[in-house]
Amino acid sequence: MKLIKNQKTKESIFKLIFAMTAVFTIFAVIAIIVFLLYYSIPAFQKIGFFNFIFGKEWNSSSADTYDGEMQGMYGILTMIVGSLFATSGAILVGGTLGFFTAIFIAEFCPKKLKKIFSNAINLLAGIPSVVYGFFGMRVLLPLLGNFSANGDGSGILSVSIILGIMIMPTVTALSTSSLESVDRNYYEGSIALGASRERSVFKVIVPASKSGIIASIVLGIGRAVGETMAVVMIAGNNPVFPTTLFSSFRTTTANIVMEMSYGGELQTGALIATGVILTFFILVINICFNMVKKPANSTSNNKFMVYLSGIKQKFEKSKFLNIKSESLTRTKFLTKSRHLDIVAISLKHFSFISAFLGIVALLTTIIFIFVNGFPYISSELLFGEFNYGGDPSIFSSIVSTLMLVFLTSLLAFPIGIMAAIFLAEYSKRDSKLVRLIRLMSETLSGIPSIVYGLFGMLFFSQLLKLGTSILAGGLTLTLMIIPTTIRGTEESLLMVNESLREASYALGAGKLKTIRRVVLPSALPGICASVILGISRMIAESAPVLFTMGASIKPMPKNFKSSGASLAVALYALGREWMHINESYATACILIILVLLLNLLSQGIVKVLGKRIKGA
Repeated sequence: MKLIKNQKTKESIFKLIFAMTAVFTIFAVIAIIVFLLYYSIPAFQKIGFFNFIFGKEWNSSSADTYDGEMQGMYGILTMIVGSLFATSGAILVGGTLGFFTAIFIAEFCPKKLKKIFSNAINLLAGIPSVVYGFFGMRVLLPLLGNFSANGDGSGILSVSIILGIMIMPTVTALSTSSLESVDRNYYEGSIALGASRERSVFKVIVPASKSGIIASIVLGIGRAVGETMAVVMIAGNNPVFPTTLFSSFRTTTANIVMEMSYGGELQTGALIATGVILTFFILVINICFNMVKKPANSTSNNKFMVYLSGIKQKFEKSKFLNIKSESLTRTKFLTKSRHLDIVAISLKHFSFISAFLGIVALLTTIIFIFVNGFPYISSELLFGEFNYGGDPSIFSSIVSTLMLVFLTSLLAFPIGIMAAIFLAEYSKRDSKLVRLIRLMSETLSGIPSIVYGLFGMLFFSQLLKLGTSILAGGLTLTLMIIPTTIRGTEESLLMVNESLREASYALGAGKLKTIRRVVLPSALPGICASVILGISRMIAESAPVLFTMGASIKPMPKNFKSSGASLAVALYALGREWMHINESYATACILIILVLLLNLLSQGIVKVLGKRIKGA
């Protein structure tokens, strides 16, 4: 009896711990919003909310304070317009290529190549954004400079191309999943009623997966709006309205990065207020994403049944029509059918071209950096001593990155996994608390990295007086990694067969023991994959640690309270210096190798552990 009582007490304690980790996401979102608003409200009051949003001039002054007369101008309309132009161009490039590449992979790609294409897209999705920005700065800008009036190639066109290449893997991967999840009965029914393969794909499969495709594009919009480092490196960053494809312009995220390091009191407040506006935009995008990602209901299914019924009626009408009396009607129908087939075939060919262009663009980025960087990976670069003004060494950045990954992993993964256990195993899925936790978790995952950097600077570096340190950077990154860990772990837990849990309960095991001995081992492949992908993101992130760890290569860190530059920040610092071009390429090459190896390791672990679990 006492043993049973102790077991129940233990169950209750761990359930409470799991619940507290899940509720942590709510407090994290509230803290981010409250702190940003607290520090930005004085700026809104001084400048005027509408003057700030609709002002067309940004001419900041570090001497401006909240009390004295304002000397500078703080209007962000030009940067909002710049962000909209950049995002629109990115979706036009990356959304189009990603959508048609997904159609090629899901419907027209040969089976032998399908797996290669899918794995390549998934791997390329993990390349750090700063690498794309570096490629754009060193390759794309000089190329476009031959056609631009300003001579340097910066502007909307360059940003649209780079951001488009960046978001293409995301759009492709999610759209492919959506297309492959459509009930094949729709496709087979269309084929059986006389429609061509191409027409069936574009008239049946694509409309049936519309919500998933739109959701992938909305997610791409969110990434494009929140992108920082790549845009800073190629946009030109002039705070004016863009008038041509080669006009230098500035986005809201770039504005924060460029001026935060030397901002005065009011200028800093205005930059934080820019982060608030950016967060609001992202929240609106996330709400739209949640609205369009809902599964299709029976009403939408009925639309496809009606469409197939229409095909059947027209097919039968054309087959049994009296040619002598109604030859004109039959001719019109057949002509229209041929026209639709020609359009569908043309779209099919465009999907082939899109897949080719997308893969070529992505691989060109990697190959170019490898060719120019690999020969310059030397022991001196990797393990040399830090020397101000001398040949650069990234050894201190490698150590700082390892310390950052260790600290963030120690905090983020336990919290994320325990929160996922609560959501998957203990919670009632329709309860208000669970819905709120999921909403807050999705909100955390959608907040731009630059906003995390602002919060980390205000809360960890300034309020908690941690300064620019690896500790502040690790705590900031923890908030970013938790929601992705929750999502990946929860999906893995939910995929565990319910019969395994029931068998464990039938043998007398309690809830906690079943989770520990049955559920977690079965979900281990997915959990390990989410952990490795989380580590990959830690290495790739640059904007959050730029504000919390340091913006330049530092000496070897002594402890977690020391400042330092991660590898991504080191690439950003070296890439802006023409004296160290070779070292920049080498650093980019190392970053790509690390991220791709981690992604390959993630896929390998899923396969190996998955086979072992099935064999057991």
